[in-house]
Amino acid sequence: MFNTVSGKKIVVLRFAFKKDTGDTRETPAIDVCHGLLGDKAYLTIYDPQVTEDQIKQDLATSKFDWDHPQHLVSAGVTEKTNLSVIKDPYETAKGAHGVCILTCILTEWNEFKSLDYQKIYDAMEKPVFFFDGRNVINVQAMRKIGFIVYLVGKPLDDWIKDLPAAA
Repeated sequence: MFNTVSGKKIVVLRFAFKKDTGDTRETPAIDVCHGLLGDKAYLTIYDPQVTEDQIKQDLATSKFDWDHPQHLVSAGVTEKTNLSVIKDPYETAKGAHGVCILTCILTEWNEFKSLDYQKIYDAMEKPVFFFDGRNVINVQAMRKIGFIVYLVGKPLDDWIKDLPAAA
């Protein structure tokens, strides 16, 4: 994303790690979101099954406190000004710079194959970056819409290869 995510709005599709559940125990999304928040990105998270309270609790809880009863966990900051949770995948895209399908790193969700990505693209700032951690989307269709697509283990879009930050 031109060498920085600072100040950019990133859409996170799916927070839980287990397909068709709201199970967030040790989801990789926590670490990815911590990294993005640490780099001063603005996150908008969409997950149809995980509550806003759960997402905020997960992001406020120390990694080593996840498996402890909540009354033994130190209270973290649960209000982050650069984090929002929205229950509509199309609403999350408004004004965003990039989309991450994060927890599909471990599981794939059929829901993300059937979203109207043209509608998502139209609502976002351009250029639009799309990061797919599970290779669940149709790359050619996404590129035809206009997304710059990053897939785990796959080549970069041709034009991005020539940028110094990608080398």
